[in-house]
Amino acid sequence: MSQSPDAIVIGAGIIGATTALSLTNAGLRVLVLDRGSVASGTTSAGEGNILVSDKEPGAELNLALRSRDAWFELSDDIGGGFELEAKGGVVVAASNSGGLQELTAKQRAAGIDARDVTSAELWDLEPYLSRDITVGAFYPQDAQCQPMLAAARILQAVKRRGGEIITGADVQEIQSQHGVVSSLVTNKGSFSAPVVINAAGTWAGSIARSAGSDLPIAPRRGFILVSVPTPHRIFHKVYSADYVANVASGDADLQSSAVVEGTQSGTILIGASRERVGFKEGIDYSVVRILARQAIELFPFLSDVQLMRVYRGFRPYAPDHLPVIGQDSLIKGLWHNAGHEGAGIGLAPASAQLLTDTILERSSFMSAASFAPSRFLTVSS
Repeated sequence: MSQSPDAIVIGAGIIGATTALSLTNAGLRVLVLDRGSVASGTTSAGEGNILVSDKEPGAELNLALRSRDAWFELSDDIGGGFELEAKGGVVVAASNSGGLQELTAKQRAAGIDARDVTSAELWDLEPYLSRDITVGAFYPQDAQCQPMLAAARILQAVKRRGGEIITGADVQEIQSQHGVVSSLVTNKGSFSAPVVINAAGTWAGSIARSAGSDLPIAPRRGFILVSVPTPHRIFHKVYSADYVANVASGDADLQSSAVVEGTQSGTILIGASRERVGFKEGIDYSVVRILARQAIELFPFLSDVQLMRVYRGFRPYAPDHLPVIGQDSLIKGLWHNAGHEGAGIGLAPASAQLLTDTILERSSFMSAASFAPSRFLTVSS
């Protein structure tokens, strides 16, 4: 980069990539730093969910609705190439005891296209679904992408438009003077810019602490099962209504509910589990068995489908389940775009737009107040 950057983005995952593109499109010279390679963290373990169906009415849903459309605008902007598909979602339940129809009524009032369907309509949408499933809802707005491809393609666009990406750059300290960010010290040298964005995902709390601040973001582990390529027999993103409750749960113990979908390559992805166990490595095969059983309960034919692999990732968990978007509470010039947990892929472009608008002090599609880092400040009596 021939001139000093206007902004430095820490993190080359999907949040960092979309943030860098948004800032670049706003006319800023952007430098992206990542201690690993592009999309090597949480983004590499994502299913590519772009969902509105799993959101209750509120600030996160407003962000999700904007982000769903922003994904297709972004694809048009950079020329696609990351398997973006408006495949729609189907949420199912054995009965309405869990309140699926009550949820869809609230969602419709908040602007989601949520359609209650009869059992016959449900089986038309998904012919191979278990006949024990009789209650469902169809969400045409739900979509999917290949997240690692998306991050790579977006950062290629950033580079073409004058940005720079440095991988293998581990941020060791963020220095400040008089409460204003001044420079970043990494294993590849020092860098400075008036705007520094912490988009480090699960490690965002560590980045905040390196600046002398704090952010209560912790890892929440999850596993994904991947089948061998099979004939196309799952046509939407299909998940149990229990998934919505699990996403909103603050329980540290294991939460699991079936999320099943096909991909363009023919593989089938099966999730989703959540548990707060720190950065615990390895595969817990008891969780794998639970996920497999729950998937078979939805699609019985899966009992005859072989698994190809299992992988795990760590989602950046914030205590109130809302992302952190805004300027640090203690250090001016340090901004955060993190804590999206399992919704990071879906919320990425709108989060980037909201942060860019806030940094540049221009009007945006919604207020960022609900996502402000200052909400975690303790108030002394």
